Amino acid sequence: MPLVPYEPFRHLDQMRREMDHFLNADFPAYRNMRQNLGNLSVDVYETGSEVVAVCDIPGLEKKEDVDIDIERNMLSISGTINRTNEIKEEHMHRQERYVGRFHRMVTLPTNVSSDDVKASYKNGVLEIHMKKQGDARKKIDVEFH
Repeated sequence: MPLVPYEPFRHLDQMRREMDHFLNADFPAYRNMRQNLGNLSVDVYETGSEVVAVCDIPGLEKKEDVDIDIERNMLSISGTINRTNEIKEEHMHRQERYVGRFHRMVTLPTNVSSDDVKASYKNGVLEIHMKKQGDARKKIDVEFH
């Protein structure tokens, strides 16, 4: 029987998703507030050999503006959105696009290798491909005396 890793906050993550779904559907102001706090929405799926994370981060200007860290089955995406050539504040009537720091940590469905990761950013979408780590199970030979 395979062992399943214990994730104590998995239920809290599910509850957050349900609350976000409810509030996003019924309260557009909540959706705008979440976006303005620098939260990223991340889609995670897996194929036969890799785990893929996709998130929208409009406004990144250079690769130094985003940091990706991976440790076993945790993915961390952080960075800064800087808007250059912006309108002066006294001329601004409404500002809804996010500017500033963002950070998101996501639990991945399986352990991934931090050595073989490819990330690409195109048209405001960050896509991260992570190779699954080999089978961690190993048959142990028992010495009988």
